[in-house]
Amino acid sequence: MNTYRVGPQTQHLDHRAMTLDDAQAFFALNSNPQVMRHTGEPMLQSISKAREALENYPDFDTIGYGRWGSYLKTTNTLVGFCGLKYLSDLDCVDVGFRFLPEYWGRGFATQACKASIDFGFDTIGLQRIIALVLPDNPASARVLEKCGMKNTGIIEYDEYSPYLYEVTREDRGGSFTH
Repeated sequence: MNTYRVGPQTQHLDHRAMTLDDAQAFFALNSNPQVMRHTGEPMLQSISKAREALENYPDFDTIGYGRWGSYLKTTNTLVGFCGLKYLSDLDCVDVGFRFLPEYWGRGFATQACKASIDFGFDTIGLQRIIALVLPDNPASARVLEKCGMKNTGIIEYDEYSPYLYEVTREDRGGSFTH
C-alpha cells in the first residue's frame, strides 16, 4: 500500500500530514465556533484533545491517505485542512476541507479541494469522490461546484441530512488539470 503523507501542492498551499507540532493550530481551527458550526462535529475542548486527535488519526496508516494540513507556502502556517477520507459506512471516498475564517474568501478552499480531487483520481486511481455539505453552508457548496462536483440530493448520514455532492472519473473525462 502506498502511503501519501504528502499531498498535492497548489499555487498558495502545501499539503502534508499534520504532526503533534500542529496541535496548537489544529486546536485553533477545531475550537472555532464559526468553523465548527458547519461540520456537525463537536468543538475541541483543549490542546491536549487536539494532540490526542492528531496522534490517533489512523487514515494514513490504514488506507494510505487522509486529510492533509493546508500550509501557506509563504509562511508555512497551518491555515486549515483538506483531503480525502474513506467513509466505510458509505463505502466511498469523501473530500473535505476546513479553514480558519481569516482565510475564507481567498480561494484556498477551492484550490485545495480541486487539488485533492485531482490527486484522488490521478494518483490514487479513485473512480468516484463525494462530499457532504450541511444545507446551511452555501459557501462550501459553491467550492464543490467550482471543483466540478454535482449536488445529487439530500441523504441521511450520521444523524444529519447533508447534501451529497459527487464527481466521477468519467465526469472529468478520466483526468482533470488545474
